[in-house]
Amino acid sequence: MIQVTEKAAEKLKDFMKQEGKEAKGLRVAVFGGGCAGFKYGLALEENLTGADKIIESRGVNVIVDPESAKFLEGSEIDYVESLQGSGFKINNPNVASSCRCGNSFKPKE
Repeated sequence: MIQVTEKAAEKLKDFMKQEGKEAKGLRVAVFGGGCAGFKYGLALEENLTGADKIIESRGVNVIVDPESAKFLEGSEIDYVESLQGSGFKINNPNVASSCRCGNSFKPKE
């Protein structure tokens, strides 16, 4: 299961309202790429597929395809603000290592 922190849920609700779209939730995907092998993709999703998994956490829906779900089990989505910038961060217990820039990861075997 994927959890969303209170701060991330608030930001997601704000973003959905600002966009003015009928977003069904936040799509979280894992795909090949980056120097460590895999990257995350995040987007407000308007369209669902029959295979999508929908997880409700703190009043927002997290939408995950079956392949990405394997890599995201037990993850937490947070929203961080710092001097370097702000954005969503995925705390994933399935990560063995990540690249120096932190934009890609290698999953545990």
